[in-house]
Amino acid sequence: MTSTTTFRSPDQLAAAAGLASLKPSPRLPVLFVGHGSPMNAIEDNEYRESWQSLGQSLLQRHGKPQLILCVSAHWLTRSEWALTGMAEPRTIHDFGGFPQELFAQQYPAPGAPAVARELASRLDAPSIDQPVLVDDAEWGLDHGTWSVLKPMFPAADIPVMQLSLVYGRAAQEHFALGQQLRALREQGVLIVASGNVVHNLRAMQPSAAPNQAYDWAIEFDRHVAERIQAGDLQALTRFQDLGRVTQMAHPTFEHYLPLLHAAGAVHEGEAPRFFNSDFQMAAISMRSAIWGEA
Repeated sequence: MTSTTTFRSPDQLAAAAGLASLKPSPRLPVLFVGHGSPMNAIEDNEYRESWQSLGQSLLQRHGKPQLILCVSAHWLTRSEWALTGMAEPRTIHDFGGFPQELFAQQYPAPGAPAVARELASRLDAPSIDQPVLVDDAEWGLDHGTWSVLKPMFPAADIPVMQLSLVYGRAAQEHFALGQQLRALREQGVLIVASGNVVHNLRAMQPSAAPNQAYDWAIEFDRHVAERIQAGDLQALTRFQDLGRVTQMAHPTFEHYLPLLHAAGAVHEGEAPRFFNSDFQMAAISMRSAIWGEA
């Protein structure tokens, strides 16, 4: 996947990123969260418990973020990157066939319209002058966002903004856009990317144990983990080099692309910590990572 798109460099964005609505802060972490089944939001399982513990730890170590910027696998746009620009984003139940209890879930976090307008004017997204802002009629907070944020920050008192994925753009462009977001970590913004390192719904085995997975799922998950552990984050953009293993791990790429945004927002030398490093139903890797935790 190649591209000739020119992005503003991270250093240029940092120089211009004095967003009036945000105050300078100590650097906040960046997260990639494997969200898996929407039921993880309400089931009493290890994933939900880990998100609860992580949220408590982040608040204790870093204080309350001024803003959470989330990149979710479930908001795809055709040609333009987009930001949620509403004051009160609605909770989207973008799934089917689940219990009514899941559809009843709400996450009434406020939006951040002023920051969205400023950020849109700063980002050099490809092929357009700036990302577009959308209102409630077009989007809100989908389950890739609220299913993990509700356990982490149940008070829903931190403004949340989503950034879309332009599915057809090259992997390097997703990584480069993540690099532009890096400076926001020092303005009170917690960056949360939500997807899955392996995601093949067609191959799921509901009875599989968390330590059971297909060989191709284990291979792809291990490859990604090794690149992250080595700090070779640019290599994550070359995920298609694994050929058939990639095709099996990701029949479509939307659950992988958020990882590239998170990786781009990592500073050189920041060590990762993995958590939830197992599988759901043999074909979904729940591997998650946090950088800049200390």
